[in-house]
Amino acid sequence: MTGLGVVTPIGIGLPDFWAGLLAGRNGVSKLTAFDVSAYPTTMAAQVRDFDSGRWIDPKSAARMDRFSRFAVAASALAMADAGFAENPSDGERAGVIIGSGIGGSETIESGHARIAEKGPRGLDPFFVSKLLVNMAACMVSIRFGLKGPLSAPSVACSTGANSIGDAFRIIQRGDADLMLAGGSEACLTPMAFGGFCANRSMSRRNDRVENASRPFDKGRDGFVMGEGAGVAVLESLEHAHARGARIYAEMAGYGNTADAFHFTAPDPGASGMIRAMRNALADAGLPPEAIGHINAHGTSTVLNDKLESAAIQAVFGPRAGTIKISAIKSMIGHLLAAAGAVEFAAAVMSLHTGTVPPTINYEEPDPDCPLDYVTGGAETVGPKAVLSNSFGFGGGNVCLAVKKYGDSA
Repeated sequence: MTGLGVVTPIGIGLPDFWAGLLAGRNGVSKLTAFDVSAYPTTMAAQVRDFDSGRWIDPKSAARMDRFSRFAVAASALAMADAGFAENPSDGERAGVIIGSGIGGSETIESGHARIAEKGPRGLDPFFVSKLLVNMAACMVSIRFGLKGPLSAPSVACSTGANSIGDAFRIIQRGDADLMLAGGSEACLTPMAFGGFCANRSMSRRNDRVENASRPFDKGRDGFVMGEGAGVAVLESLEHAHARGARIYAEMAGYGNTADAFHFTAPDPGASGMIRAMRNALADAGLPPEAIGHINAHGTSTVLNDKLESAAIQAVFGPRAGTIKISAIKSMIGHLLAAAGAVEFAAAVMSLHTGTVPPTINYEEPDPDCPLDYVTGGAETVGPKAVLSNSFGFGGGNVCLAVKKYGDSA
């Protein structure tokens, strides 16, 4: 990893985001994007003060949905962080994998309103191209002249992590030297938000909005929806060395499994989560004792947090209780398809700096979640290797293993 770019509810750009995490900054507040007075959930983690003009010209921005604008901004931030003052010289050896879960939610809902009011003549000529899930990746490819592999996974909440893992594989097999990979989501819109309210997966702690996202806490009652994007620059070692790049860490392993159980509920035996972590460790050639920190999926839902804790215990045995675990959804909410990429950035920074961010809003221990969650503020740990977990609706499980560059762990 040579570059990281994020657009999040607690900061845009890596420095502000990382400082916010370490400080325990809370990005959850009452949702103001539309009137939520009739909704059973009224809070969200919104990206505020986002000015796409910093990265995108107005004509291009007008042809993009919000999720695509987020993706281009995060990609530009990642490229700058990686030290690219201009587009890569060999664009045919550079590609993009940036996915989304819902895609152009803003475009779909505004289009529905227009056609109801004016009929088909009222639709934006760019309606279809703006709503497509692959359009974020395409816009990034165009913006940076990247002509290598291009794809856009849509695997619900594991999408961003899937993208990074797949980009890792592409570079491993020699199909590219450089990949931009991640996820983007912007669905704080009446219909999408209402849909998640309807399936009863979100917190209804409207009387304590700022404490609603509380992973692993006994009183958790659902996730808090957020929005944003995360993009990582992955390069082959030879490519990074040739241009004198700073290297944050070494991408080491990728585990990707399916529960094959239910369209929303996780497997009650957590078998997919367990296999994803074990596969990532095996792929990385890392023994379990090498892991000093896990950036948990930690959604603040009753089942996910219980099962993820059980999965970690199954993988690490008696050592599980000594691993420092952070759940940053407590601060940024659940960014859906972008979650895995943004949380991967946090995991890489924990490895790079030797500091792990806290899990805020943790008040009462849950006997079903008996591990060492970092809850009293950021901690200095100095891990040699870390895991980042992402689990999604439909039973998709991804674990990414990262180790210090040059460390055999």
